[in-house]
Order: sequence, then structure tokens, then C-alpha cells
Amino acid sequence: MAKATVSLGPEGYRTIIKSRDHEYIADEPLDEGGTDSGPMPTEMLLGALGACIAVTCRLYAERKKWPLEGVDVSLDSERFKGKDYADYDGDELFVHEIRKSISFKGDDLTDDQRERLLEIAGKCPVHRLIALPTFFKETLVDDIFADDEAEPLVRD
Repeated sequence: MAKATVSLGPEGYRTIIKSRDHEYIADEPLDEGGTDSGPMPTEMLLGALGACIAVTCRLYAERKKWPLEGVDVSLDSERFKGKDYADYDGDELFVHEIRKSISFKGDDLTDDQRERLLEIAGKCPVHRLIALPTFFKETLVDDIFADDEAEPLVRD
């Protein structure tokens, strides 16, 4: 199970994110009112997806004893109006398209191995988290940091 806590101060958009023993920063660009002291949350999401793709492919290649020397992933996303997106016929106001370009390093990799790695890339845990149905359960608490077992102020 993954876990993170996020703190936003009284001014601006700079947030401090903590996961296990790690601390990192998210922010908004200057032209959006931020201080640009870290990547935007959407950039962090794309970074997490790219990292997960690379690690998942490395793990798979190691298990298969394939000569994968490295993985480069480039990602970008764009939001479209749902009614204007040709591949979508649902009722959502907006849909998002994530475009991935992946390069597998290793001169001795076969074309079949590269194709299989591309397939595996689409099955990494972060990709599944984004693509498969995900359900959000919100709980309003008085102070998250005071007690991890805090009673909710409102129902889930």
C-alpha cells in the first residue's frame, strides 16, 4: 500500500509531500501564481508514471534475463472536451489523453523483446491505477498529523 501526506501553508501553492522517509515539493509555475519551487502535481503524476514504466520493464527484463540496458520514457498529457474526443462516447465533460514515447536501450534486444516490453509498460502499477476504475474515499478530519486514527468530522 502506498501512502503520502501533503501540507499546504497559508499562502501560495507550494506543498510539502512526505512519503515514508522522503520529502519533496510540488508547486505551480510563476505565471500561475506559484513560486516554481517544484514541479506541478500533474508533472509529478507523469513522472511517477514514467518511473513506474521504467522500473516495471527493468524488473521484467531481469526476470527474463534479457539484455535491457536502460529505459527512456517521455510523457505528456492533454485535456479534451469529452464530446470532441473521437475515441470517447461517454458523458464526461472532459477526457485526458496521455501520450508515451518509450525507448528501450540494449543493442542485443530483439524486436520481439522490445514489443513485449512495450506491452509490459502498459501494465505497470501506476498505469493501472490511472486507467482502471479507481474509487476515492474522502474523510474530513480535524488534524491528520495529530492521530492517524482520527475520527472523521463528516461521513465518508
